[in-house]
Amino acid sequence: MGLIKQLELFFSDPPETQPVPPPAPAARPLSIVPISCPPSLPAGCRWREVQAPEQKIGYVLQRSRRKSIGLTINDDGLQVRAPNWITLSQIDAAVIEKSAWVLEKLRLSQARQQQLETAEAQWHHGGRIPYMGKRIVLTLDNTRRAAGFAGVRFTPRDNDALFLPLPLDADRNRIRDSAHVWLQQQAQAWFDERLRHFLAVSNLTMRRWRLSSAATRWGSCSSDGNIMLNWRLIHFQPDIIDYVIAHEIAHLRELNHSKDFWREVERILPGFEQARDALRQHNPGSLPLI
Repeated sequence: MGLIKQLELFFSDPPETQPVPPPAPAARPLSIVPISCPPSLPAGCRWREVQAPEQKIGYVLQRSRRKSIGLTINDDGLQVRAPNWITLSQIDAAVIEKSAWVLEKLRLSQARQQQLETAEAQWHHGGRIPYMGKRIVLTLDNTRRAAGFAGVRFTPRDNDALFLPLPLDADRNRIRDSAHVWLQQQAQAWFDERLRHFLAVSNLTMRRWRLSSAATRWGSCSSDGNIMLNWRLIHFQPDIIDYVIAHEIAHLRELNHSKDFWREVERILPGFEQARDALRQHNPGSLPLI
C-alpha cells in the first residue's frame, strides 16, 4: 500500500525536546512549585540542581550517545540527556540558558496535573461537566436503563441534568466511563449531522469519517478522503465544532495550509476566525475530561 498523506489539525506544542533556541520569556510569571528529586531514579541517571535567574531548577541527568544536549519535560519534571564528553558545568549552563522555556513548560505541566485532579473530583453525583459549551450536572439514577439528557438533545442549558443509570454509591471510574459513552454517542450523532451540512455547502465528498481519541489533534483528513474528529470536541460550543469540521472538509480540496486552503475554509464557513482563535487556547490533552 502506498503511503497516505494525512493532514492533522494541531493545537498543542510538538514533542517537548528542545534542541533549538527557546522562545522569548513569557509575559506571565514563570515561578513554579519547586520540583524535588523523584523517589527513585532510572539506572544511570543522577539528580542535579542549578540556580537560574528566575529560581532553582532541579533535573534528572542521563548520559547518552547523542551529539548534543537534549532537554525534555515530562510528568516527572525536567529530563536532560547529554553526551559523555560534555562537562557538568556545560550542562548546567545549558539549563540556565533555556530556563525561561523550562519553567514555562514545567508550569504548564503542573497546571495539567491540577486539571486532572480537578477532573477526578467531578466524577460523582452532582458533578458538573462541559457539554456543547454548557455545564451539565451528573445525576445518578439506577432506575433508568440508559444514560439520558433531561432537555433538548443538542441545545443544553447550564445545569441541565445528565441522568446516568448508576447507583448513588457508584465509583468514579464507572461514572466517568458511563459519561464518556454518552458523550461519544452525542459526538457521533452531532458531528455526522454537521459533516453532512458542510459537505452539501462545499459540494465536496468524503470517503468516510470516524471519531478519534487523539491526544494532540482535534481532527485530521487523509489524501484518500477519510476524516477523523476528536470526540472531545463535544465539550465545546457548536461554532467551534463547526470550525474544526469545516477545516477538515476544506482539506478535501486543499491538502495543505496555503492561502487557497484558508480561502476554502472561509467559503465553507464565513467568519471562522473567532472560533479558530478560541480553539487555539486549548489542546485535546488540556480538556477536563480525559
